[in-house]
Amino acid sequence: MEKRNYQKELDGVIGGLTGRPSLLLQSCCGPCSSYVLEYLTKYFDVTVFFYDPNIRPEAEYEKRLDTLKGLLSAMPMDHTPALLEPGWRGEDFLRAARGLEREPEGGERCTACFRLRLGETARTAAEWGFDWFGTTLTVSPHKDAERINRIGEELAGEYGVKWLPSDFKKRDGYLRSIQLSKQYGLYRQDYCGCGWPEKSPGTG
Repeated sequence: MEKRNYQKELDGVIGGLTGRPSLLLQSCCGPCSSYVLEYLTKYFDVTVFFYDPNIRPEAEYEKRLDTLKGLLSAMPMDHTPALLEPGWRGEDFLRAARGLEREPEGGERCTACFRLRLGETARTAAEWGFDWFGTTLTVSPHKDAERINRIGEELAGEYGVKWLPSDFKKRDGYLRSIQLSKQYGLYRQDYCGCGWPEKSPGTG
């Protein structure tokens, strides 16, 4: 089977837009959001959804949230996004990851985590009447864009909200996120969030 190019699929979506549709964008952190927001706010009315119950401990969650808020207030964008933040709900992740604690990084625990975060994003997008939902996760070279997009498409069918395909690491998106992080002095965490079985590499 030919590997899909999700960046080209996103190009196709953007090329077919009329007006400025609404997008609920799940954000994993400020650094990953920087390039994605610079890109997408040209085309969508974006609401950033900081739903990340995988992040542990709670103090780390708050630090990443503060970094995201700092980015939203400091970085010029075509249209400044709103922020929707339901609070730290670490028990959501513990339920989703039960029995998967010893999975290796990139294994089934990550799949469960992606599904949890994107599922809540899709549910909220449907409840609030957003046109699209998506995520910043695919900007990280440590994240499997194909798996993330597959889960997003499944949830789109379940909740009746359009999924925004992406592979934001393409076209030097990850490099741009590093540049923007330096420019705005953003805290860049050294692990994904859950830290099982050890601190997971990268951001998100």
